[in-house]
Amino acid sequence: MQNLQEKKIAIVCDWIKDWWGAEIVLEQMLEIFPKADIFTSIFFWEDNPIFKNRNIKTSFIQKIPFLNKSHKLALIFRPQAFESFDLSSYDIVISLSSAESKWVITKPETLHICYCHTPTRYFWSHYHEYINMMEFGFFNPIWKWLMPKIVHKLRIWDFVASKRPDYFIANSKNTANRIKKYYNRESEVIHPCLDIEQIPFEMVKEDYYFYNGRCIPYKKFDLIVDTFNENGKKIKIATNTDNKLYRDLKAKSKSNIEWIFTNNLEYINNLHSKAKAFLFPPEEDFWLVPIAAMASWTPVIAYWKWWALETVVDWVTWVFFQEQTVNSLNNAIDKFETLNFNPDDIRNHAMNFDKGIFKENIVEFILKKLR
Repeated sequence: MQNLQEKKIAIVCDWIKDWWGAEIVLEQMLEIFPKADIFTSIFFWEDNPIFKNRNIKTSFIQKIPFLNKSHKLALIFRPQAFESFDLSSYDIVISLSSAESKWVITKPETLHICYCHTPTRYFWSHYHEYINMMEFGFFNPIWKWLMPKIVHKLRIWDFVASKRPDYFIANSKNTANRIKKYYNRESEVIHPCLDIEQIPFEMVKEDYYFYNGRCIPYKKFDLIVDTFNENGKKIKIATNTDNKLYRDLKAKSKSNIEWIFTNNLEYINNLHSKAKAFLFPPEEDFWLVPIAAMASWTPVIAYWKWWALETVVDWVTWVFFQEQTVNSLNNAIDKFETLNFNPDDIRNHAMNFDKGIFKENIVEFILKKLR
C-alpha cells in the first residue's frame, strides 16, 4: 500500500448526483485513496461528507443550465467532456464507468484502470429497451427520432474509447462477458461490496415484501406493481426517482402497495431488515441491494438470470422465478411462503461481500499492475 500512497491518483466518475451502487463503489475507492482527486461530468452532492475537502473537478456540462440536471440529455456532450480533462500529471487513473468516464485520455506512462459496472447500456445491451421507454418527457419524440441516427457513431466512439484503459475490472461475470463481447477486452472480476457490519438486522419480520431502486424501465417496477395488484399481498416500494414511469405506476397501484419516496440509506436499511423478503426482478449485471437485504437477515426472491446466479445459495438465501412475468413471480412468492430460512445462514452468506474484501482485492490488483 505504501507504493500507492506515493502515487498521484485520479478517480473519474460518469456523474455524481444520486446514491446507489456505483456511488457506494466510489465511496470505498475514496476510502482506499484518501488523497485522490475526483473528475466527473457533473457534481450535485455538496452536503455529502465523503466529499468534504476533496478536490472535485467537473466538466463544462456543469455550467450548462438544464443539461447539468439531466445527464441523459447531455449524452452527446459527455464524450467531449471527459476527453477535455487534463490527467497528464497523474500516475494512476481509475475510471468508474457504466457510461463515458472511461473515455478520458491518459499519457502512456499513466496506469489507467477501468472499474466497469457495465458497457454503456444505451449503446449496447439495452439499446432497444431504452428506445422503447425513454425518460426525456417532452423531448421523447425528438430523441426517439434522433438516437437511431447517431447511435452507430456513438458505438464506434465507445468502442474506440474502450481501448484507452490499460486494464478492465468487471463487477460480475456477466459484465466481464459483455466487456469481451462489445469491447473485445479481457477483465478480472472483483465484486462490489458493502459495510456489512453497519447494516441493521431484525429477527422478527413484519408482514410485507420490499423492493427499492431507481424507477427506470429495466429495474422492472412495472412487474412488481402488476404482480402485487393481482395477488393483493403487502409490499413497500422505495425510490427517489420522480419520473413519468414512477407516477404512472404509483397511480395504478392498489392499496396494498405502499410507495415510499426516499434516498435515506438508514431508513431503507431499516425497511430491508423488517421485510419478510426482498424482491429482485431485473436482469442485472450486479446489484448491491440484495446483498444489503441478506445482511439484514432477509431472504431474496430473484429472477433466475446473470448476477443472481453468481452469488446465490439456492433455497438457503434465495428463491427464484424463471420468467419476468406475473405468473412466474407469483409462483415464486407462493413457494417462498412454504419455506423456512435460517437467518444466520443468510447473513453469513452476505459476509462474502464485505467491503474489506473489496478493498483488499482492489489494492492487490493495482499493485500487481504497477510491477
